[in-house]
Amino acid sequence: MRGDYQQLVDEVSAALGAPATLEDRDFGLIAFGVHDTGDGSSGGVSSLMDPVRTKSILHRRSTAAVRAWFEAYGITRATGPLRIPPDPSAGVLTGRICLPARHDGVVQGYVWLLDDGHLADVELGGPGRAQDPRIAQAMRTAARIGALLAAETRAGAAAGALLHDVLAGPAAGRDAALAELRDALPGGAAGPVAAVAVLPWRPADPAAPGPGLPRTAATTVMRVAGAGGRDGEDAGTSAGARVRTGAGGGTGGGAEPVRALAALVLLPSAGSVEPAVAAAERLLHAAGGGAPGGARGGAPGEVPAGVRRGAQGGRARTRAGEPATGAGAAAVPDAVAGVGDGRADLAGLPGTWREALAAARAARAAPRLGPVARWPEIGPYRLLTDLPGGADPAVGRLLEPAHAALARTAEVYLDHAGQAARTAAALGIHRQTLYYRLSRVEELTGLDLAAGEDRLLLHMSLKSARL
Repeated sequence: MRGDYQQLVDEVSAALGAPATLEDRDFGLIAFGVHDTGDGSSGGVSSLMDPVRTKSILHRRSTAAVRAWFEAYGITRATGPLRIPPDPSAGVLTGRICLPARHDGVVQGYVWLLDDGHLADVELGGPGRAQDPRIAQAMRTAARIGALLAAETRAGAAAGALLHDVLAGPAAGRDAALAELRDALPGGAAGPVAAVAVLPWRPADPAAPGPGLPRTAATTVMRVAGAGGRDGEDAGTSAGARVRTGAGGGTGGGAEPVRALAALVLLPSAGSVEPAVAAAERLLHAAGGGAPGGARGGAPGEVPAGVRRGAQGGRARTRAGEPATGAGAAAVPDAVAGVGDGRADLAGLPGTWREALAAARAARAAPRLGPVARWPEIGPYRLLTDLPGGADPAVGRLLEPAHAALARTAEVYLDHAGQAARTAAALGIHRQTLYYRLSRVEELTGLDLAAGEDRLLLHMSLKSARL
């Protein structure tokens, strides 16, 4: 179906003699065409250099600000073509003609024609004005695009519902849901697959994204437990993903569930998850968690045990409410993505989803792993994300807000393999202060930091507390 969109966009571009772009109603790029004028140029230099169009093509999506700017012209309600003037202050250097791609009275997407002045005499039509035949032809093509988008949306919604049933439905019905999902996907999705998790999923439109993601066969929004949640079935609705207690001590009630996006990505081979990584980057961009391109977060450290995530993913703060500073402190990303290992076929979907969600949770706890974390690369978090929730009784008091500084000291000490000089330097404290704090840790926990197994228990507990 991707090829159908490209062919239709090329038809519009040829009919009007202008570069054309197709976006879905969420401003995700689907296809674009460059008009060849026949003289070696491609629709005019100013058209091709328009920053908004360039960024849309590079990032595969327009920004929220660009979307709001264009929607202010009434494109979401338009039943016919609209002319939108340039506005250099908004980065729109070239005017546009917007052709709404509608179906059954609903706008499904937009075809954009760049107009550097050569379409100024084209009549769009209106009361008492005959529409230019080229516009009429382009609008018929836009209607065909709208029908395709609507059909894809319906198919995507059906596949998404089945994906949700496979991951989160009653166990007795999962085999049947898996068989239906296999039948609903192109070619029966007989090849390798991988899952992507985006956590939390808080885009402007909280629904699963529409068409426009290559190799992404289905998406669905899941409800998973947030920080502070206890072990269980994803707030009662998810794919058996384990949910955990947070840094607040591990003995309180469950956390409010948060939204996560699950995406099923088709792979060329089980050993190549690059298409899933690319999909994760684009989905993460849609969720406001970063730009596509796979750049990792800038913070080299991890959010220390005892650091609470802000409601909007802002600056990391200690559980006592003070900004976290020094080694191990980092701002928690607002949204992260995880990618599970590839599986030979759909039967492995629940497993790759659990891995994807675990990788996303690890990236929330350790920003150095993100913004897109792959299951094989999260190290000890592969084990920690599968442990039962709740703090070990030995470290319960250490994880109380009043002892946040001690918990952080212990974690940095263990991260530095018990090397006192490096730990003191990382924390910016005197070595005697370090020894005092470590003695207080031993008093609170009853653990002996000279004993390997006690160190292991403490280190695992501190790491686990951030998940």
